[in-house]
Amino acid sequence: MPLLAWIIVFTAVGGVLSVLMASVFLLLPQGFRARLLPALVSFAIGALLGAAFLALLPDAIIEVGTEQIHFMGIVVLLGLLAFFLLEKMIIWRHCHSHDCEVHGSTSVAGDVTVHFISIEQAQTKATGNLILIGDGIHNLLDGVLIAAAFLTDIHLGIVTSVAVIAHEIPQEVGDFAILLQSGFSRAKALLYNVLTSLTTVIGGVAAYFALAVVEGMVPYVLAVAASSFIYIAVADLIPGLHKRPEFSATAQQVALIILGVVVIYVAHSTLH
Repeated sequence: MPLLAWIIVFTAVGGVLSVLMASVFLLLPQGFRARLLPALVSFAIGALLGAAFLALLPDAIIEVGTEQIHFMGIVVLLGLLAFFLLEKMIIWRHCHSHDCEVHGSTSVAGDVTVHFISIEQAQTKATGNLILIGDGIHNLLDGVLIAAAFLTDIHLGIVTSVAVIAHEIPQEVGDFAILLQSGFSRAKALLYNVLTSLTTVIGGVAAYFALAVVEGMVPYVLAVAASSFIYIAVADLIPGLHKRPEFSATAQQVALIILGVVVIYVAHSTLH
């Protein structure tokens, strides 16, 4: 199968699948959701960190050579700073906590919250539109990252897609919930979420043609992808886990994080 076809398939399936799974998730009993969603977040943390440190960064360093390893580290640091600034400008926001002092609070399930703005604003159509715009930008970036991974190696592209899907599901659950609060019907919320998820394909196809021309940029895009995954895991997902400090919850979180890392490691090793 041509490389472009791999990118289109995995960006399309990844984006749409996460939305469909999130919509089905919201149909589950509330008590079950409250128990399952934090588990999904813990697994997503492991998958993101595993993909960053065990797949993306090693492959990026191999591509540029060990003599460029320090510069690659600078790229990762600059990427982390860039994503911090993006959040400051509220272009892209994942908030997974009961009480976000900047954005207010919109509880979805348990200790996990995903939102862009305060709950007082979450009753308007404008809020729903902002959610869709922000999600579209985020998905566009995901498409670029997936394409860069596929341009390096098909197996790396598959692993990166798995990590993207893992963290997209809890985020889409939150987005879906806020669209409903903003007055969207279930059908429209699902339709618009699916449409915005397709921007992943646009990002993937655009990156395929752009990066194919500037092939030397691919390893650095992989480094930025790694910084993206690290930032999401450390800055957005992990703080929410601290809302449940009891030993049993912590043990479960650690086990699921390790499981996420192991899944990525096994997938990456097996595919290679």
